[in-house]
Amino acid sequence: LECWTQLTWIAARFPTPLLGTIVMANDYRHPPYLAKMAASLQVFSHGRFVLGYGAGWQEEEYRAYGFDYAAPKVRIEKMVEGIEVIKALWTQRPATYAGRHYQVTDAFCEPQPDPPIPIMIGGDGERFLLRAVAQHADWWNSVTRRPGVLRHKLAVLRDHCQAVGRDFEDIRKTITMTIYLAESKAAAERLAGDALQRNHPPFAGEPAALIDHLHEHVEMGFDLFQFAFPAFPETHDMRLFVDKVMPAFR
Repeated sequence: LECWTQLTWIAARFPTPLLGTIVMANDYRHPPYLAKMAASLQVFSHGRFVLGYGAGWQEEEYRAYGFDYAAPKVRIEKMVEGIEVIKALWTQRPATYAGRHYQVTDAFCEPQPDPPIPIMIGGDGERFLLRAVAQHADWWNSVTRRPGVLRHKLAVLRDHCQAVGRDFEDIRKTITMTIYLAESKAAAERLAGDALQRNHPPFAGEPAALIDHLHEHVEMGFDLFQFAFPAFPETHDMRLFVDKVMPAFR
């Protein structure tokens, strides 16, 4: 509930930005209950909410809080059913759904969200997750990958869309990036430290390089970026971003 309390406060305090989650693990909240929470937040925000949703991936967190950590295919199946339940509650009065993992009978969600809430699925597993994106998502949220890998993931998503009869262009492509930004590449890399050794390293560099990096992703089809600035609550990197990077995209 802490996340939802913060989102409600932000919705009231800041009346124009989009609000969303990146991303809610399906197993952590009962989907019918989440449907009602999201619908209420859509009202509080006057139609600015985006439900970021996923199958869950952080095994240590599952184990720590006593959730069953099923195989990836099962977690994705549950996520898909969760989305189907949520959409049923958002569109039917009353809603009835009978699945393998979730069931509702003559359930109500009032008020139903107006306008409809976009569902953004996060993740890029090629066999099952991206097929779920093709079938059920309004938006797709990718994690940071090297450009060649991202192009491959997009091609896989396009193939899934073709297989299920979905227009690939109907799905909005978004990406979450961790940014280490400084006046020089060397300074940014010092800030990033060991993070640069990860399989999916963050961006670390100066503003001009970040502008080029973002333009490359725009050319791939991404048009919404969610940035994480690990230096927070220090704001020198965010100020540099506002002053030197944002003007290139206005």
